[in-house]
Amino acid sequence: MDIVLRMTESHPRISKAVIPAAGLGTRFLPATKATPKEMLPVVDKPAIQYVVEEAVAAGLDDVLMVTGRNKRPLEDHFDRNYELESALTKKGDADRLAKVQESSDLATMHYVRQGDPRGLGHAVLCAAPHVGHEPFAVLLGDDLIDPRDPLLRRMVEIQEKRGGSVIALMEVDPAQIHLYGCAAVKPTEDGDVVKVTDLVEKPSASEAPSNLAIIGRYVLDPAVFEILRKTEPGRGGEIQLTDALQKLASDEKVGGPVHGVVFKGRRYDTGDRGDYLRAIVRLACEREDLGPEFRSWLRSYVTEEMQQP
Repeated sequence: MDIVLRMTESHPRISKAVIPAAGLGTRFLPATKATPKEMLPVVDKPAIQYVVEEAVAAGLDDVLMVTGRNKRPLEDHFDRNYELESALTKKGDADRLAKVQESSDLATMHYVRQGDPRGLGHAVLCAAPHVGHEPFAVLLGDDLIDPRDPLLRRMVEIQEKRGGSVIALMEVDPAQIHLYGCAAVKPTEDGDVVKVTDLVEKPSASEAPSNLAIIGRYVLDPAVFEILRKTEPGRGGEIQLTDALQKLASDEKVGGPVHGVVFKGRRYDTGDRGDYLRAIVRLACEREDLGPEFRSWLRSYVTEEMQQP
């Protein structure tokens, strides 16, 4: 019993998720002039709802969004809309009523404003008063992970097993590695888990230690907060989370080791216009209610396009 208690104290259950959502979404202007990019629909749900659902599916029922100006629609979406619910109830539209209520019942939602947009590291630091001294997850809204590929759940499992911090890694074309943070790694006894020995933010292909790119999922030891407080602005004048993780990886005494889960599943990048459109098509094709008819139309459309001179 004593052993079990000590293990629980050293690796407490992770229950909190942080979602940075203060970006301006300039790549989607003018659609994002008055609408947060996180509220752009992916089929019939805003992108941010997929991210919250992923956190909840991994057992994280306390969600903090780090927002900025013009982000009030995010709060409204996860709040109750009594007028709309009343109207749907009077119409007897139970299906749509359930969809409206679903977002407000997902998790316990909290919000904090970032203020000055000083980078991902600063956004994470804004969560410190809410998170406290517990390990926690960070989910970036531009990366949608297919719910059939439980990446975050696996990351939580590894953190609870090994302590420290865990990041999500994905193999990319070396020619694209300059778009990502990149990890130097060593293998472990778990085939999908590596130990991170170094991290480099957006290296050139010739300087990259591997082709393993950091994607937008992290499970972090709270020691990261103190490091972020001391981290000077880096590339682009922003406080980089990668710089703090690099310090954790180089000195395990600070906050434990850093491991990576190498993800080989389905990821949709909704921060890029082309990938955003591809994500909608893929997800729509796989829906039972939309897929058959949509796939039929898509085949006809592609056939017609191929026949064009």
